[in-house]
Amino acid sequence: MEHAEGVVVLATGPLTSDAMAERIQKLCPEFDLHFYDAVAPIVTLESVDMESAFFASRYDKGTADYVNCPMDKDEYLAFVRELAAAKEAPIHGFDDAGVFEGCMPVEVMARRGEDTLRYGPLKPVGLRDPRTGKDNYAVVQLRRDNAEGTLYNLVGFQTHLTWGEQKRVFSMIPALRNAEFVRYGVMHRNTYLNSPKLLDRYYRLKSDPRVRFAGQMTGVEGYVESCASGCLVGIETAAEVLGLEMVDFPQETAIGALGLYVSGGSVGDFQPMNINFGIIQELGYRVKGKRNKNAAISERALRILSDLQNDKEVLKL
Repeated sequence: MEHAEGVVVLATGPLTSDAMAERIQKLCPEFDLHFYDAVAPIVTLESVDMESAFFASRYDKGTADYVNCPMDKDEYLAFVRELAAAKEAPIHGFDDAGVFEGCMPVEVMARRGEDTLRYGPLKPVGLRDPRTGKDNYAVVQLRRDNAEGTLYNLVGFQTHLTWGEQKRVFSMIPALRNAEFVRYGVMHRNTYLNSPKLLDRYYRLKSDPRVRFAGQMTGVEGYVESCASGCLVGIETAAEVLGLEMVDFPQETAIGALGLYVSGGSVGDFQPMNINFGIIQELGYRVKGKRNKNAAISERALRILSDLQNDKEVLKL
């Protein structure tokens, strides 16, 4: 690419105007823009107590892709009582009651009766516990959320609870008593691209690489993440326009891991993602203690970034 005039970067937020959304839709007519109302909480697999859980698919169909977290009757009833009484987050100005009609929050289901969840997302039917050979009273299922299998979301747990209440109540599930939540559930209006199908690792439109996206429209969640996407787009676009070598931030770095996740690292239905250690390339060796492990991952990333800064001409400008 020889002329910067040929490059367009679209940086628009979650409440982009109807006119802008229509123009973006015309750029990718074969794909719909996503209008999402709910995102389920996500936990790291390594923080799940597998002594209290088991891998299985319902009725043993296909591969055992789900982590199943059983509850006995007393555990379930205590969980439902706390869930029904838990504090909800305040309604933001851009939300409306219609959000909840097609996507029922788990706490609302709990208030409709103590057995509502057992006949809904926590139904135990077809999930025989291999440890006992019997069905449990209720089962919470976790579904893999990233290609590496390090992150799992709570199936059917769309919620409008405050983050503190989510941590408190969801930790009552025995297998999740010490779970690390890398993302809590949220419910609000938003607009974002189906980025794994549309964008490459540089946030370029696959069908027209002159067009790049940055910010929450790409499916990154949060202010820092939005800035990171814009930083990556700016650096890689500058390298391309100036005829310099692309940086190709790797998955060992936060900025690279986020771009790789958004452009194809998720599995199933794509949902917005914050930066977290779960999407960064694992160390490949064991480090005792989560704090020490995260520190080692961070130190590795800083070394890689330092090497890139010395090696890549665009980062010296």
